Amino acid sequence: MTDSIYKDLQQLGGATVMPQCPEEAILERVQNPQADIDYNIRFTAPEFTSLCPMTSQPDFAHIMIDYVPGEWLVESKSLKLFLGSFRNHGAFHEDCTIQIARTIADFIHPKWLRIGGYWYPRGGIPIDVFWQTGERPAGVWIPDQDVPPYRGRG
Repeated sequence: MTDSIYKDLQQLGGATVMPQCPEEAILERVQNPQADIDYNIRFTAPEFTSLCPMTSQPDFAHIMIDYVPGEWLVESKSLKLFLGSFRNHGAFHEDCTIQIARTIADFIHPKWLRIGGYWYPRGGIPIDVFWQTGERPAGVWIPDQDVPPYRGRG
């Protein structure tokens, strides 16, 4: 790593502790070395967990984030720690999904971002939450998320 490019990163390459809540998590960013072209970046968190705000029971989701970067990229270790910080966080599915998306969008100002939160059933009903910042950019290959709907046992 070049010190001048990564000098402000606090978490990459060192020992870290999982933040206890999203408010304690520190997202980090790096300059996009390919900012002259548009391309898609995908993060997939197939084992995302949070807590039900009513029962404190764990909730599970498959979270998929696509974004077309501008000047900044999300540093992936900091994103992993940010997502992990929801393990002790009580919030409804909709709130968790949108909080993740808005935090990333507000921090790196991507040209475009979408999130799919594919939540496993609570009370027998799976809840899927989707959001994006605007129209999908023309000319950028953005694959479908292709997360199958929840089917239960059969």
